[in-house]
Amino acid sequence: MTHEHETMSDQAGNTGSPHRPAGRRGLSFLSDFKFDRVELAGSFGDLGTLLPIVVGMILINKLSPTTVFLSFGLFYLLTAFHYRLPIPVQPLKAVGAIAIGFPNEITASVIGASGVIFGGLLLLFSMTGIVDKLAKLFTPPVVRGIQLALGLVFLKKGIELIVSKNLFLSGVQGYFPGSNINLILGIVVFAMVLLLLDNKKVPAAIAAVGVGILAGFFLGGLGDQKLSLGPTSVHFVSFSLHDLWIAFIMLILPQIPLTIGNACVGTADTCSMLFPQDPKLSRTSAGKFALTMGLANLPTGFFGAVPMCHGTGGLAAHYRFGARTGGAPLMIGTIFVILALVFGEAGFTFLTLIPNSVLGVLLIFAGLELCPLIRSLKANEEYFVALLISGISLAVPNMAWAFGIGILVDLFIRKAKIKI
Repeated sequence: MTHEHETMSDQAGNTGSPHRPAGRRGLSFLSDFKFDRVELAGSFGDLGTLLPIVVGMILINKLSPTTVFLSFGLFYLLTAFHYRLPIPVQPLKAVGAIAIGFPNEITASVIGASGVIFGGLLLLFSMTGIVDKLAKLFTPPVVRGIQLALGLVFLKKGIELIVSKNLFLSGVQGYFPGSNINLILGIVVFAMVLLLLDNKKVPAAIAAVGVGILAGFFLGGLGDQKLSLGPTSVHFVSFSLHDLWIAFIMLILPQIPLTIGNACVGTADTCSMLFPQDPKLSRTSAGKFALTMGLANLPTGFFGAVPMCHGTGGLAAHYRFGARTGGAPLMIGTIFVILALVFGEAGFTFLTLIPNSVLGVLLIFAGLELCPLIRSLKANEEYFVALLISGISLAVPNMAWAFGIGILVDLFIRKAKIKI
């Protein structure tokens, strides 16, 4: 896959010059945002990652749809105005997987507590500079291994969603329970996305989401779900010391290595790969990503929101489907805010109409954007470390083990000057 770099006007280093007219500075700011069909399509690119986890946590862990989508929307808006690049906002994958897998232990109050702890830790890491010190452990082969691992995980999960007999995340059976309709729809949408991948008039992601919602409606995806308008209940979540302890042990400890490696270091590295020479890259350091994640999660945790992060996979997904500016996160953030405040339960229901296979197709193409980044490695030793990390990630449920082992092996190879 090619990564074309699109030059943006009025973004030279003299944007901060005191002699530059205010009007020119305004034009420079506006050039950081595009609002066309392609940018809108790119804003939908990460739904394949976001929706399965978020919908699962709303349904299984009994979270408020308005709280969840309002938090994502506001964080996307903050991200758009601060970074002015298609930086993603995603649910924490380790937290989401554990919460969905153990709903009896991981209650709404524990999820809220995890957001507060996670946000507080990231603010501490950012303000003390610890993130930048930890980032030095994530050398190019380690980062490429993380990216390859996530790409392969996306491919695997995408294929699983396409071949699944279940058509909808909501659990609604539809009109053809137990049939192969999900697989057939997935093949059709995959072919459609492949044909439209570089089409500017009919962007692939918009077509996929549109076809998915229509297909879901006609295949009986609504079921007896609610369609009421207006926000759902939003309330302050109180949590006990026990909730804080469970959140830290079960959710935060497995998540932190993944966050440092992927959401901080990996996202910064992917930005430099996709937007080389862009002056806005000065904003996209590992420490600054930790800062914005901390600022977003600390307050929203008190309302029981899904803990959020950035991520290299989401960035690749937005980019693959056409996002190049801050317009993409601004548009998807606005959509989430409207869904949360205006449509509430109805908005959430319409999102659950998107069949599993369509989400799977989006995940596959996001994975295919990440995997080729490994080609930037040079030596066999670097490939060894990257492939080791990706292999372990597919074999064990906690990717933090893969990162830890990869870092140790990388250090050992470099210190011992081993040649492979």
